[in-house]
Amino acid sequence: MTVSGQAGADSGAAGRAVARRAERRRRTPLLKRFLPRTLFGRSLLIIVTPVILAQAVATWIFYDRHWDTVTNRLAYGVAGDIATVIAVLEHDPTPEGRDWTLATAARTTDLIVTLEPGQVLPEQRRQLSGLLERTLGKALDDRVGRPFTINTRVAHEWYEIRVQMADGVLSVMSPERRLFTPTSYIFILWMVGSAIVLFAVAILFMRNQIRPIKRLAVAADALGKGRDVSNFKMEGATEVRQAASAFLLMRERIQRQINQRTEMLAGVSHDLRTPLTRMKLALDMIVDADLDPEVEELKADVAEMEEMIEGYLAFARGEGTEAVQPTDLTRLLNEVAAGARREGTEVTLTAPEGLTLPLRPNAVRRCIANLLVNAGRHAGTAWVKAEREGSTIEITVDDDGPGIPAYLRDDVFKPFFRVDSSRNLDTGGSGLGLTIARDVARSHGGDITLDDSPYGGLRAVIRLPV
Repeated sequence: MTVSGQAGADSGAAGRAVARRAERRRRTPLLKRFLPRTLFGRSLLIIVTPVILAQAVATWIFYDRHWDTVTNRLAYGVAGDIATVIAVLEHDPTPEGRDWTLATAARTTDLIVTLEPGQVLPEQRRQLSGLLERTLGKALDDRVGRPFTINTRVAHEWYEIRVQMADGVLSVMSPERRLFTPTSYIFILWMVGSAIVLFAVAILFMRNQIRPIKRLAVAADALGKGRDVSNFKMEGATEVRQAASAFLLMRERIQRQINQRTEMLAGVSHDLRTPLTRMKLALDMIVDADLDPEVEELKADVAEMEEMIEGYLAFARGEGTEAVQPTDLTRLLNEVAAGARREGTEVTLTAPEGLTLPLRPNAVRRCIANLLVNAGRHAGTAWVKAEREGSTIEITVDDDGPGIPAYLRDDVFKPFFRVDSSRNLDTGGSGLGLTIARDVARSHGGDITLDDSPYGGLRAVIRLPV
């Protein structure tokens, strides 16, 4: 299989991953797609949504009552004053009566009223725009009942109302305060200001409540990756402290079990190695041992037993005593590849510089070495590639051997499991290589998966979180 074939397989895998994500999004209910995914966002939504709904209802009720009651009354009040002035002018059309009426209106109504004799309003009137103009127009129709125009651009904060009379046009300048009350602005400012204060208080409060949960999540994630969480402290609300206390007890139990297992296996190692050593010495002292095939078989069995014991101890111990430290993964891969080449495996390594992340280096070295040992045992040629994928580093080990059937790829990770030799796929060894490799990967918060290799054999993919 060529490199282009490998690239095609990689792009196909990426396409399948994108398709799976699209399928998950399609199955997600529409409402959940728009809801916040974080606890902080959802808690803030729970607090803010009822307030926004209450303010929206209050605003709607306020405006409904305000325009129906206050604005209508103000408009009808101005229209009534204009109708009164017109009625008095028509009752006493003399110049003295007209002057007295206009002066009285200016003194008592805050309206500047002038009479323009001989003027006629244009037949084509401008359409009233805005809620206030329409409300005032309706009031003039009801109270005055004459042709009129309304001009809001004649002066700042003044309205000009021109009414057609029999002998001219009555011009009325009304201040805006007679038609409009600033309570609407005050109400809007009050609603917006209170909402901003509420949001600020809610954000500060929720951040303080969410911070202990985030720290607990970070500590749990670090524990799952085998890292030290000794500086974790309980804080926050009672329920969060209960969860933190349970986490600390779980950490102590896990550490105690690891220590007990390691101590027990140290004794098992001593007890089993002693009789094996005596057996090896006894076999070496047999005269003409090299000529006896049975003695050679016994030596091979003893060597296999030693290998199985070492493999079992490594699996059970899980490298639990090794500390996590920043590790140059590229350098580690070069060292493992060099060791595999010395054992006769042809290894092609592709890894960028600067792949550094917290690891237990000896454990990861054993994990990758076990995969290369399997590749060397069954194929003789291996291709190793490391690359960063977002917050994950993927290490791919390909070979051109017979591979493993898909239905057995989960079973080969079981301790001491071997592929049926009748299929000419015997894994050899102690049956712990892949088990130890997956144990190491999972102790770092990652995993190992098996797939078909573009080179015709088996592909093992190690995923480690950065």
